[in-house]
Amino acid sequence: MSKFYQGKYQCVNYVKYKGNPKEIYYRSKWELLVFRWCDLNPDIIEWSSEEHIIPYICSTDNKQHRYFVDLYIKYKSGKKILVEIKPESQSQEPKITKRKKQKTYLTEAFTWEKNKSKWKAAGLYCAERGMSFQVWGETALASIGINVTPDRRFK
Repeated sequence: MSKFYQGKYQCVNYVKYKGNPKEIYYRSKWELLVFRWCDLNPDIIEWSSEEHIIPYICSTDNKQHRYFVDLYIKYKSGKKILVEIKPESQSQEPKITKRKKQKTYLTEAFTWEKNKSKWKAAGLYCAERGMSFQVWGETALASIGINVTPDRRFK
């Protein structure tokens, strides 16, 4: 059974947070770790969570939806990015394997199509505003000093 880490983030540097710093919610342990990194990082002058809402047409139902992007970051350099925090396994097209049940594959394929629709809209949104869109998985998080790989020795 997996644990879900959700809660309210206690902001340290209120001035850096663009939005209501008393209403910051993390929806995973990874988000909590990245929020803390943004909050305490001197190279980041602004950040927010789920403050950028991007309309998109989902390829699975051809209807308009709203995408609440995980993170906005502005660096001292002036660079601005929107970030989706997602395990790398969910950031790639699912593969059919002998051991994978069909229902599992179909769920993964549906999620993949939905994510592609969101991320395409986010890329266009960012391009129009001089920003970039990134998906941060285990590799990207490790590159900024956040280790999210489970230590299997203790299972």
